[in-house]
Amino acid sequence: MSGELLKNVRIIDPVSETNRQADVLIIDGIIQQIQPEIVTDLDSIQVFNCQGMILGSGLVDLYSYTGEPGFEDRETLTSLRQAGLAGGFTRIGILPDTVPPVDTPATLSLLQHKIPSISKSLPQLYFWGALTQNIAGKQMTELAELANANVIGFADGKPLSDQVLLRRLLEYLKSFNLPVALYCCDRALAMDGVMREGNESICSGLPGIPVYAETAALSTVLELVAEIQTPVHFMRVSTARSVALIQQAKAQNLPITASTTWMHLLLNTTAMSGHHSFITPYDPNLNLDPPLGNPQDQTALIQGVKTGIIDAIAIDHSPYTYEEKTVAFADAPPGVIGLELALPLLWQTFVESGQWSALELWQKLSLNPALCWGQKMNPITPNQPAELTLFNPDQSWTVESSQLHSLATNTPWMKQELKGRVVKTWCA
Repeated sequence: MSGELLKNVRIIDPVSETNRQADVLIIDGIIQQIQPEIVTDLDSIQVFNCQGMILGSGLVDLYSYTGEPGFEDRETLTSLRQAGLAGGFTRIGILPDTVPPVDTPATLSLLQHKIPSISKSLPQLYFWGALTQNIAGKQMTELAELANANVIGFADGKPLSDQVLLRRLLEYLKSFNLPVALYCCDRALAMDGVMREGNESICSGLPGIPVYAETAALSTVLELVAEIQTPVHFMRVSTARSVALIQQAKAQNLPITASTTWMHLLLNTTAMSGHHSFITPYDPNLNLDPPLGNPQDQTALIQGVKTGIIDAIAIDHSPYTYEEKTVAFADAPPGVIGLELALPLLWQTFVESGQWSALELWQKLSLNPALCWGQKMNPITPNQPAELTLFNPDQSWTVESSQLHSLATNTPWMKQELKGRVVKTWCA
């Protein structure tokens, strides 16, 4: 028997919507007691003074990428899980864009067998099944076979341009009772853009992506959902106009949910030109897909998260090697890492500033992503498995490769000192 006694910890439970101070006793991965004061004389129990620390339910990442199989130099399944553990995540969704892609039960089985079933101390990985063969957007996969192979849901992680195929997919998937996640972007309207169209793109001389490249595609999906009534999750919402369209659709009771990424909440296009002193102008790590929004987009996304129009915050962890990212901004593959950085940066930006409560942040990073999958989270109560994150908002650390568990280092916060770090994660 082994366990931990957490003294004077602040419990943030998004399931029961409680925020309280107490002692928590965890033995062999099970919450045994939660009391104002717990005393134990068992030698097998480690006692921790957790004054000022936060104990919340485990964090859940809706969608991220791994390098394995195909690009193990970017990230392996093991390093991804270790990065998730270090960042407080207990469940991580993996998008199907691997080599080969997760478009057949055989590839899914290959990935599942790479994860030792006995490794329960690491986050659980859930795999999205591809909507289209080879994620090419041309022909649908054997959706029923993938569903029977236990995918968490269906997503390509890339835009679908064939509207007839999209209609057929939604019609076919209506009875599956599995999440369908769509990234809305009209690539023809986006053309060769690499940042959001606006003042910053004009001043930089970089080709811009207009807002309507996202909203035109999103409006099409909303029309299809209104007719077919297949539940859809909108990934990577990045514009103020999209937030307004989603708000209107929810008011009409369409079966939709939505998420934005942590990067789109923290930064906007002004970061490109050195608005933040720690970011190099036109840092290739700011090349994202979708691109960072204009300031009004960021403001709308922040408000959308707070009001619930945007249901969840996704990490969209996208690891790349140093060589891949050390190129000109427009030539860099889009994406950044984030599993180990998201919680401290979101906490300091929104909770410490008073814009969001701790409970609101935990709902968007834990409970709501699970609900978007159709999963439940256990309340933080006795006799429940310990799926928990212990976070110290006052602990400072420097973002360096030696401090990161991810194999990748593509982040604009490299070499910067952050405040807030996960102390321990319990995976149920």
